Amino acid sequence: MLIIGIAGGTGSGKTTVVKKIIEGLPKESVAVLSQDSYYKDNSHLPLEDRQKINFDHPDSIEFNLLIDHIGQLRKGESIKQPIYSYLTCTRAAETIPVAPKKVVIIEGILILTHSQLRKLFDIMIFVDADADDRLNRVIRRDIIERGRSVDVVLSRYDKTVKPMHLQFIEPSKRYADIIVPQGGENTVAIEFIRKFIEQKLSQ
Repeated sequence: MLIIGIAGGTGSGKTTVVKKIIEGLPKESVAVLSQDSYYKDNSHLPLEDRQKINFDHPDSIEFNLLIDHIGQLRKGESIKQPIYSYLTCTRAAETIPVAPKKVVIIEGILILTHSQLRKLFDIMIFVDADADDRLNRVIRRDIIERGRSVDVVLSRYDKTVKPMHLQFIEPSKRYADIIVPQGGENTVAIEFIRKFIEQKLSQ
């Protein structure tokens, strides 16, 4: 099993990179786990408090569960990946069944900040993008997918997204084996990564 970690700032284009990498790979050979599925359940808090959660801090992630799930997949066991809602800031009762595959990709902004998790990755990739480009993507995404206003998005960016990026995410870039500038537009880097995976699958 080949385990790949793909990190990068909020709005850097990680999801696009993941999609383009797996486009040319056999579907039955790849499983993808999103860090976002492993945000801690906050159903015990009032909705007002939940909406103030700093999702860009490592403490917001249940890393132990993610590590356990990777371990189960390595043993050939299926897992039940959580489903997290940004609208309610809680986990759903339902889960997503994930079967072990030859390639497991874990994607998320904070995955390279956790030392124990880093030890599980065979390859670590950091998707890099200019701050302005990331902010533009965050504004569009949060308005469309998460029901937030522009004012709320900009306020959150200034208070949590930007400072957490500088404190945790940007420094984690030094652990990456491969850095992909320009996100999903970097077709050369994406093709290189895909060829590397194909080579590993053929061995």
